[in-house]
Amino acid sequence: MPLCRTCHEELCLAEYIGAFVTVWDGAESGQCLRVYTCHSGAVRDACWTPCGRCLLTGSFDNTAVITDVETGQQVVKLDNQFKVMCVALHPSNPEIFLTGGYGSVVKAWDSRTCKVVKVYKAGIQQTLDILFLRGGVDFITSSDCVSRDSADRTLIAWDYQTTAKVSNQIYHERYTCPSLALHPLEESFIAQTNGNYVAVFSSQQPYRMNKRRRYEGHKVEGYAVQCEFSQDGTILASGSSTGSAHFYDYQNARMLHTLRAHSQPCLCVSQHPVLPATAATCDWAGEIKVWH
Repeated sequence: MPLCRTCHEELCLAEYIGAFVTVWDGAESGQCLRVYTCHSGAVRDACWTPCGRCLLTGSFDNTAVITDVETGQQVVKLDNQFKVMCVALHPSNPEIFLTGGYGSVVKAWDSRTCKVVKVYKAGIQQTLDILFLRGGVDFITSSDCVSRDSADRTLIAWDYQTTAKVSNQIYHERYTCPSLALHPLEESFIAQTNGNYVAVFSSQQPYRMNKRRRYEGHKVEGYAVQCEFSQDGTILASGSSTGSAHFYDYQNARMLHTLRAHSQPCLCVSQHPVLPATAATCDWAGEIKVWH
């Protein structure tokens, strides 16, 4: 199962597989530091809080949980009322987070009151990923809403404050997009697509896709393959259903390097935030490897 974002302070990786979340020392020993049993169903998404002390997780048991990784205690546990596929912390207000999944809405929660503060009515069957844009004014959701006749609502831009749809005409090719990532410096974001390429979009209205630049050479084939930028934004990394890890030059979309990482589909490639030329990969069977 995939890795969540690296904790910059502790230099740890968190892996979610089954109903467990496992934290590993990714910088030195490579040892498992702790296993957290915070859900009764499969954990589908996880992210570190900005302080690096807590993990936010979403699960098929219909809950979202914030766990203190030092004590192992659940700080917050919320009943989402449908299976959670994705979670996202607000970039300027970490007490607020979004949940999406097997429901027709996306919910914004306040972890201090444990209540829903906003509801975004997407009118879709499933939300695959959520990405806040810079500043948290707008965010993008990816859905499974693709038909023979229309690809509208595949990617939807939302106004966080008003809950209004800013645009549902961002991506017009008839592929679902299982993963989204924001460029750390430029005003752009990327979407992994089931067309076996990564597409790049402007992160400012009207969120146009760059049709002259796409990142090809890996396979998705229905797996939730993630994509990610390096800290300086120069390298884009993607897993592949073939088990490979692929690294691209962001500016010219040229493939720089391919690793034969796993025998199972490689779902995630996470580049280390501090150590240069170091990355972690994980596969469908739950194996993690660190590469130098």
